[in-house]
Amino acid sequence: MKSATPNAQLDAAHRPVEHRGRGIALRIGGVSCFAAMMAALKYATLHGVGPAEILFYRNFFSLPTIVLWVVLNGGVAAVRTKRPGAHATRSALGLSVMFCTFVALSMLPLAEATVISFSAPLFATILSALVLKERVLWHRWGAIAVGLLGVLVVIRPGASGLPALGVAVALAAALGAGGVTITLRQIGQTENATATVFWFNIACVIATAIPMPFLFHVHALNVWAALTLGGLLGGIAQIMMTAAVRFAPVSALAPFDYLQMIWAMMWGFFLFDALPTWNGVLGALLIGSGGCYVIWRERKARTVIVPSSNEL
Repeated sequence: MKSATPNAQLDAAHRPVEHRGRGIALRIGGVSCFAAMMAALKYATLHGVGPAEILFYRNFFSLPTIVLWVVLNGGVAAVRTKRPGAHATRSALGLSVMFCTFVALSMLPLAEATVISFSAPLFATILSALVLKERVLWHRWGAIAVGLLGVLVVIRPGASGLPALGVAVALAAALGAGGVTITLRQIGQTENATATVFWFNIACVIATAIPMPFLFHVHALNVWAALTLGGLLGGIAQIMMTAAVRFAPVSALAPFDYLQMIWAMMWGFFLFDALPTWNGVLGALLIGSGGCYVIWRERKARTVIVPSSNEL
């Protein structure tokens, strides 16, 4: 029998007894923080902050919370890795997804940008069949079709008034998030979640800091507040989402991620006077239904694909 890897031993040593109620509460808290983060960053885009700047500040202002979390969960031992190349690949893909997400956020209403992003689990299932050669039966293909129909309902090609480029970038981000899910599956076989989150954040800060001398602008105090709040909420959300998995299985938690779509509609109304559209609500229901069914079937197969908010 093979002995457990150091990372597996570390995870086992720090894994509490299952407590689904606590895990669900943490997941809902994480999703709520992600939704508030997106609202804060949408506010920043409306006040002249470009996607590249937002990408840097999102990661820079979340770094203190991530570092504190690492210190409290094993320190250096928790983030030690023998696969720097795998983390580099995951970080490059994740950073691209994050950039596309913020570009889409700058071009689309908050609710529509969020709803489209939640088609990522559908794309992840498609990619798992094409890339990992996993078996996907007809009922899951049916659920994927329902979810993709929901995307069409939201964007209503030629009739919604949404900018075509913004929609295309949002779909590219969702497809990329599906690819990240596949990458995380492979990394997760040897790396613990703490190391993955930490190195992704570090790589993002370093990569996005390089062009900042050419992109930096002085902003109003309210804009700086939104950028700082967005980064802090993003870091807290990542910690809560990861902590939730320690208390409950992902299959029990993932459906709650879709609450972010409801939050996005509420923030859009209260902050930006954007009423939810009927096609947006119907599309969200179709995407959520298809995604939840895929998650349920993945639970039966013991490999769960989670929604895309973890990438932000």
